[in-house]
Amino acid sequence: MQQVQRSSLISQVTAQLREEIVAKRWPIGTRIPAEPELCELTGTGRNTVREAVQALVHAGMLERRQGSGTYVMTVSDLGGALGKYFADAQDRDVTELRRTLEVTAAMLAAERADGDDISALREALAARNLAWTTSSRDDAIAIDAQFHRAIVAASHNAIYLEFYDSLLPVIRRAMHHHAAEHENDYVDEHAALVEAVAAGDPLRAGEAARVFFRELGADH
Repeated sequence: MQQVQRSSLISQVTAQLREEIVAKRWPIGTRIPAEPELCELTGTGRNTVREAVQALVHAGMLERRQGSGTYVMTVSDLGGALGKYFADAQDRDVTELRRTLEVTAAMLAAERADGDDISALREALAARNLAWTTSSRDDAIAIDAQFHRAIVAASHNAIYLEFYDSLLPVIRRAMHHHAAEHENDYVDEHAALVEAVAAGDPLRAGEAARVFFRELGADH
């Protein structure tokens, strides 16, 4: 990033930080640099950086996590707005919306996923399963959510992915509530989904996704 040299520092720094997010140099789910590093990158003081970050938090693009840092939530203002809109949604409603989106995304992924997508899905599955046995519940849920995002990404539908990214905070919240009762009960279901996508079988992939959501109670 170029150092800021003109007036309206907060607006300029906010724009610079937004550009890092939109350009995906700071991917969704990653922690952005700490304040001292941001000050050095932009050539501004802590107060300016703090207010710029807060502006993006307010827009829903960033999220502060106590004792952990500030994380990227979505790559657009629209995604941030949608995330805030759904912030008070009921868990059942979130799960039913996920089912509708993820079943179709799984079928599209089976049709469109390339070798890189399949490798990414296998890595995401391994990371998910490991996290549930070695990490805190918060970390495991975050990594689990990234696995489901990888399925949506493999659909190669940019609108689906943008919408899913906007829902990630409320998806993780619903997963927290469910995990309190069930923990990691879905190893086989997740593996079956990946194998169906890898096999290029849309019907099987869709059914694997439906089975998972049926277990979550999203089918009636």
